[in-house]
Formats: sequence, structure tokens, C-alpha cells
Amino acid sequence: MESFSLILAIVVVTALAFDFTNGFHDTANAMATTISTGALKPKVAVAMSAVLNLVGAFLSVEVANTISKGLVDETGIRPEVIFAALVGAILWNLVTWLVGLPSSSSHALMGGLIGAAVASAGIGAVNGDVLVTKVLLPAVAAPIVAGVAALLASRMTYSLGRRADGKAAAKGYRAGQIASAGLVSLAHGTNDAQKTMGIITLALIAGGSLAPDSDPPVWVILGAGLAIALGTYLGGWRIIRTMGKGLTDLQPQQGFAAQTSAATVILASSHLGFSLSTTHSVSGAVMGAGLGRKGGVVRWSTATRMFVAWGLTLPAAALVAALAEWVCRLGDWGTALVAVFLVASSFAIWRISRREVVDHTNVVDTDPAAEAPGQPEPAGVVTTAMAAVSPPPAGVSDHLAATLPAPVTTADSKAPSAATPV
Repeated sequence: MESFSLILAIVVVTALAFDFTNGFHDTANAMATTISTGALKPKVAVAMSAVLNLVGAFLSVEVANTISKGLVDETGIRPEVIFAALVGAILWNLVTWLVGLPSSSSHALMGGLIGAAVASAGIGAVNGDVLVTKVLLPAVAAPIVAGVAALLASRMTYSLGRRADGKAAAKGYRAGQIASAGLVSLAHGTNDAQKTMGIITLALIAGGSLAPDSDPPVWVILGAGLAIALGTYLGGWRIIRTMGKGLTDLQPQQGFAAQTSAATVILASSHLGFSLSTTHSVSGAVMGAGLGRKGGVVRWSTATRMFVAWGLTLPAAALVAALAEWVCRLGDWGTALVAVFLVASSFAIWRISRREVVDHTNVVDTDPAAEAPGQPEPAGVVTTAMAAVSPPPAGVSDHLAATLPAPVTTADSKAPSAATPV
């Protein structure tokens, strides 16, 4: 009984550690566009997001119940299985954070839970209908819905504000962007903090400390809220850089449209109990907003890397969790071995991250992976195509005519002579 209580305590601590990684991994969801457009200073932004994440954790338990009562069959699930699931989720979060990719912490957790449950009790331990209707379908629909909504909202915002005073409009959009960023943070706490609540509740049920079908206790809600808030405050600066600068360039109007659209999708899904990925929603909204401005583009090489990470999240976390569960099955020393591996791997990833530090002092710098000198993004092709069919803004043609020394022919542009100004 003593060793069983020990493993249950280890599961709770590991779940809170996952919640912490979820916080700094997903800070970009709420604050990347606000920071990149200059609406808030980086440290102020993450502090505000942390507080609202904590508040959001107390607003609902619907998503927590989806995980603790619906995704896997809680009968026959041992605490070691949940521990293995958390190991897979944490390691995937850390790897994607290291490379600055906004992957889904939610799907990492789902993948880990599915892989560990299947390794322990077989494929029948997973409730397929819940997996499809409340995890997989929302994963596909969320970025599309949020992206289309943000694209339309961006175009509407530019259209309505065309005759507005420039300075007054920019100030108003920045205020709206701060408000919408707060709404995303609140939605993130409502959705993502609950996933850890659900995991801890499932572990307590598996350990006999709670009756089946119980809601999360208050101390679980508080612990999950504090863990995700602390992780948020530390800031996932690498992913904030990718979301704010590496994916597209946003103006305050677009940032406001993106965050409002994403928050609406996330809050609606939380109310319905869908275990939605806030990362998918916000990323889709950012891309939609990027295309919503005339001449705006998305850096598709960065987006492609992000899509690949999304596709790998569930199977990669599931595979690591299944291997961890197999080792844990060897007994207490196997569980200890997995715990040591988790700590050592986490430390190694952190050490690697120190080779190129990204923090609040350089987070708004352009992502070097997105725009290497001399290596323009494929988005430049899109920009050229759009420029060819779109008339330039008023005054631009005259300005260019005044600054260019002479017309340049197509032949000259291909093979400039020594006398041609550069």
C-alpha cells in the first residue's frame, strides 16, 4: 500500500509538471500577436496571461470530465499507466518547445494517454467514438473555422476603419487587442488547465482515492490552475517568436481579429466539452488574419513545419508513453528508471536550449529560421503574384517614380551592367 501511495503521489507531481510545460508552451497562443505588434511589453503580457489562466481554471470542468470519464476506460487503468502517459506528453512538449514549434499540448496528452492505455489493456481501453467526436474532429475543424473567421474579421476591420484617423484607430485596435488577448488567456485556462485536472482525477480514481465518475476536487483545480499560471508567467519565448514573427507579420487590426476569433472558438468548445487544441485554433486564426490584409502573406515553410509537428504529436507521444508503460510494468525499479529518464531528458533539452537563448529581450526579433539572410521565404512568390494583380496604394507609384533614377528594362534586371546603380 505504501508503494502504491508513492506512485500516486509521483503521478500527481508529474501531472502538475506537465501542466507547467503546457503553460509556457502555450503562452504564445494568447500573447504572441500582442507582443509582436507592440500592444504590450513582453513581461507585462505574460503576467496578465498567467493571472487569467488561473481564473479560467475555475470556470468549468466539462473538458476535465471528457478526459477523466470519456476518452479511456477508467476500469483497469493503473496509476503507472497515467504516469507513462504524462512522460510521453512532457517530452514531446519540451522537444517542440526547443525547436520553437507551436504543437498541441492537448494532443500530446491525449496521445500519451492513448498509447499507455493501449500498451496496458489493449485497443479496447480507448473509447473510439469519444476520440473521434471530441478530439480528432475538433482538431481538424478548429484551425479551419478560426482561420476563416479571422480572415473575414480582418478584412471587415480594414474596410470599416478605412476612413478612421490613423493614430486614434491604432490606439483603439491596440486596446482591443489587449482585451482579446485576455479573453484568449481566460479561454486557455478554461480549456487546457482542465486537461491536467482530468488526468489527476483519473489517477485518483484508478488509485481508489475517488469514486468513479467523480468531478475534480477543489485542490486539484487549484493546483492545476497555479501550475499552468506559473508556466505561463515564465513565458515560452521561442514559440512566441514563431507565432508572432515567424508565421506572418501582423498589424494591430489583424492581431485583434485573430485573437477574438480564436477566443470565440475555444470558449465555445470548452462549453461543449470538446478537448480542443488552443494551439490549433490560434495558429489557424493567425494564418487567417495574415491573409486577411491586402498584400499580407503566410510564411508557408514555417507553417509546413508546424503542420508536420501537429500530425506527429499524437503518434509520437503515444509511442513514447507505450514504451514508458512497458518499462514501468517491470516493477518499482522500472518506474524509477522511467522517472530518471524523464528528468535527465528534460535537463538535457534545457541545456541545449541555452546555446541560443530566446527571452523577453529578443523575442520580437525576426525568427532566423523563417527569414534567413539571402534566403527569402516562398511567401515572396505569393507577395509578387498579389502585387502583380493589385494596384499599389495611392501615392506609391509617384514616390517610386521620383526615387528611381531611370526605368529598368527586363534585360537589365537580369544582367545589370557596371554602370547600373545598385
